[in-house]
Amino acid sequence: MSTPFGQFEEFESFTSATPPAAAADTATSALVRLQYLVDNTPAIIYCSVPSGDFKMTFVSNNAFNVLGYRPEDMVADPNFWFDHIHPDDAPAIFSSLAQVFVEGQRAYEYRFRAVDGNYLWMHDTLRLVRDAHGAPFEVMGSLTDISGRKKMEQALHSKGKEQQLLIARLQEAHDQLLQAEKMASIGQLAAGIAHEINNPVGFVNSNMGTLQRYVATLFDVVRGYDAAIAELAPAPELHARIAAIGKLADLDFLQDDATELIRESMDGLKRVKEIVQALKDFSHVDNAEWQVADLHHGLDSTLTIVANEIKYKATVDRQYGQIPPVLCLASQLNQVFMNLLVNASHAIGDQGVITIRSGVEDDMVWVSIADTGCGIPPELLHRIFEPFFTTKPVGSGTGLGLSLSYGIVNKHGGRIEVASTVGSGTTFTVRLPVTPPGAAATG
Repeated sequence: MSTPFGQFEEFESFTSATPPAAAADTATSALVRLQYLVDNTPAIIYCSVPSGDFKMTFVSNNAFNVLGYRPEDMVADPNFWFDHIHPDDAPAIFSSLAQVFVEGQRAYEYRFRAVDGNYLWMHDTLRLVRDAHGAPFEVMGSLTDISGRKKMEQALHSKGKEQQLLIARLQEAHDQLLQAEKMASIGQLAAGIAHEINNPVGFVNSNMGTLQRYVATLFDVVRGYDAAIAELAPAPELHARIAAIGKLADLDFLQDDATELIRESMDGLKRVKEIVQALKDFSHVDNAEWQVADLHHGLDSTLTIVANEIKYKATVDRQYGQIPPVLCLASQLNQVFMNLLVNASHAIGDQGVITIRSGVEDDMVWVSIADTGCGIPPELLHRIFEPFFTTKPVGSGTGLGLSLSYGIVNKHGGRIEVASTVGSGTTFTVRLPVTPPGAAATG
């Protein structure tokens, strides 16, 4: 006896030993039960020819409940199976179908078009059935709707991506917190430096001013003595002796050099005071809250801080425009400027120019920092603000500078724009509202 599912030898041996009437009843009952099981299993059972277009030769009745198609219509169309597989999934299936004849079984997951036009995710297990001589007889398939599972997997995948995004945001917040703590530490250091250095520098500067006057007075006295002696004691021997002493001491040189040394020392003290004040202004230890600040002043103080980083690589061209004061967290914006200036100097090979411009456009204050460095390849431009991404050699950068800068500017309601040409240089433009949304001045 043959059925669409192959040959059942055990069933035939049973019927051969049973009276014809009883055997017929038993066979009918077995087929009814088998048909019931096939039609009510969750999977669609189907058979197809083992060659060509895999035309279906049998489809269980539950195909109507799952897909909405009548089994006889599916069997009547020789291309039904191929024509209803999603176009994006079909190539992978077609290219590996021949493996069924080698392995004897293959499993696929693909989208299959239902009668309403929607695609359902199906799990399809294909099994090759051979005849008594070992030749391919038919291919049996078990098609199960796994759309629910796929939706769950997609939901889990989306949830995983959301969690990864949340983790990335938490990491960024953590990095910004660390940066804020670092800036606070710099601020405390600046306050300590200002307190510890300004006092001695102050009295040394005062003493140098007094010393300058004293030296001038002493040389005036010496010159006065010379003039008085010349008038009161016209003795050639005495004048020659005084001239010899003056020549030996080189009074003219001492007067000029002492004056120059004191002037240079006072200039050095002034420079120390400016550096300490710049560090204090850079970190804004006096006010770490929202405040109205002059961005040009912040740029100048930041340039003082990074002068040693830049002076051997580039000259700085300041082309400041007319801009209004901005309500901001000044120390954080100074951190942004420092990151951009240091990056600009690193981008320059031997010698170059860093140009700083500023202005107002569409109610936004902008500051641009341009370099004549190596530039950024176009394929990397979209990644430069990613945390931990860096084009510098391993160990030369953390990849956090631009990411933190992006976060700071975004917090101010602004944006950072970048334009770059490989071999010509890069320009970063920071655009800020005069009054950020949600910011509150703290007097």
